[in-house]
Amino acid sequence: MRKMPISADTAVKLAAYMKVPLEHLMHMPQHMLLQKLAEMAKSQVDGAEKDSHNSGEKS
Repeated sequence: MRKMPISADTAVKLAAYMKVPLEHLMHMPQHMLLQKLAEMAKSQVDGAEKDSHNSGEKS
């Protein structure tokens, strides 16, 4: 079996994002894992952009 292409910290964050136990995440097919990781990253970027726009409007 291949080693997971993500760090332990990333795996913990992704498991929390997906609301699944870490053990389930570790047995997930690699293509699904990477897809969910991309979704998590996109949601974080979108949230950061939204926060920066809101903070700019208040100034």
